[in-house]
Amino acid sequence: MFSLAKFFGRSDRFFELLSESARSARQSVELLADLLNESDGNVSLAKLSATRRQEKKIAETINEELVKVFVMALDREDVQALSRALYRIPKTVEKFGERFDIMRHLVRPSDFASQMEIAKEAASVVSRMVDMLPGSPQLDAIKNENDTMQVLEGRADLLIVDMLREIYSGSTDPIRAMALRDLYDLLEKVIDRCRDACNVVSHIVLKNS
Repeated sequence: MFSLAKFFGRSDRFFELLSESARSARQSVELLADLLNESDGNVSLAKLSATRRQEKKIAETINEELVKVFVMALDREDVQALSRALYRIPKTVEKFGERFDIMRHLVRPSDFASQMEIAKEAASVVSRMVDMLPGSPQLDAIKNENDTMQVLEGRADLLIVDMLREIYSGSTDPIRAMALRDLYDLLEKVIDRCRDACNVVSHIVLKNS
């Protein structure tokens, strides 16, 4: 059984940074859910921006640390790919917040409750998978988590089909329908970004098993 920790050399630092990045990504999704639930739709863009900036700072630190490591058995491209995938989660969350702020007179926080629950679960899967990397992750354990992510993505796909069917039924005001469609698509992208991060983790583990 391999140990990815050995591949990073002086490398606990990388695992700490990647885990911190995954936690930050998860927290950005949870923050958005809390803001929608507790503020009656008055989303704090400053708070969402802060989580995105924190994630960007972690990504920059990872890149700086990679420059200092000259010999790595684990491809540095994989580390960079995971860091990029994690950064895209809070970036997309922030974009949703910006659009919601513009359209909040047309939509309600409750319109996105089901999607937000799936997004929160997906972000938790990402965090768990990244936290598994420092040890000697079993392929079956990684596969089980990634399978969970695929199930969540499937639920999200079915959900958005139902949502689109409703908004295009003719009973929804056209401007509200456009706003809902835009925001539904952005939340679907948040879930897709989580899936992408899980796929990178699976690739890393499989390649080095």
